[in-house]
Amino acid sequence: MDANLRFWRAEGQSFFQRFLLWADALDPLLLFKSSNEIKRTRLLIQINEKTQNEPVQNNQTKQAFLLSLSSVHPDTDKIIPVMFRPPAFMPITLPLVIVSSVQRHARHSFFWQFVFHTYTTAFTLMNGNGTPKAEEYSLQQKQMLLGLGAIFYSAFVGAFPLAFMNRFASKSLLMQFVVRKLLPAPLLGLTSAFTVAMVRSPEFDNGIEVMDRNGKVIGVSKKAGEKAVMETAMSRAVLFGTTFFLPEVLMHCVQRARLVKNPRALGPVRMFVIMSVLAGMLPVSFSMFPQCGEIKRADLEPEILSSTEETEFFYNRGI
Repeated sequence: MDANLRFWRAEGQSFFQRFLLWADALDPLLLFKSSNEIKRTRLLIQINEKTQNEPVQNNQTKQAFLLSLSSVHPDTDKIIPVMFRPPAFMPITLPLVIVSSVQRHARHSFFWQFVFHTYTTAFTLMNGNGTPKAEEYSLQQKQMLLGLGAIFYSAFVGAFPLAFMNRFASKSLLMQFVVRKLLPAPLLGLTSAFTVAMVRSPEFDNGIEVMDRNGKVIGVSKKAGEKAVMETAMSRAVLFGTTFFLPEVLMHCVQRARLVKNPRALGPVRMFVIMSVLAGMLPVSFSMFPQCGEIKRADLEPEILSSTEETEFFYNRGI
């Protein structure tokens, strides 16, 4: 079992513990750490390997783990490209979310949602479980094709209500309210979950590795893969559904209470609200489910159970 997963097992038992860890690990300043520094950090962790199964008391070791969590894939032990590391997620998605939320034309909406889903899909691919194997085809080619199809579909679904309204119901106030205020949040949440499920579908098609308490790989489980993908898809839906829905509610309250008297100031206020909601929801969504996922014996395939007497098994959920 990788050091990152051992750390999550020891330090991330509860939602609150995971939230605090992600709040630190999502620090954008961690993106400026060099590859050599990350490698030295991993070496420090290996030297202090005995601390991975118990709470970390040494601050230097804890900072080393935070850098490792934010930079290294736990399945491949490779450094994640800078743009797709967890600390880069908010700085890159924030402007895309803001631009997507203010579009009034279907073509522009399609373009920006295409860019948004392209990045989030690539992020999912880089941070998913790294153990699925395939013999008869290239796994990366399949994931890229599935991801590209999901991106086009999600961008089309997101832009279609605007196209329909502009074409057939541009004068209907009710239709404008539904399309511009009510639909964006659930649509973005559902399409974000859909792209996760599509690009990571090989994980429940081929299975992912499950380990015992000592980190020994027991077998490859499709049920564990399905659980990992569904949990990640759900957390992504909550993240972007809330990021689109809550600012609309808050801005409605601001305008209703006339807290902002200058209409020109509503734009900056809206951007600040979206940034605040996304910044708060990101560690929340990442913390909804344990990174070192757990699956019970009764939920695994019989062929895995026949080789061990363990009752609890663990796997990398991915992000």
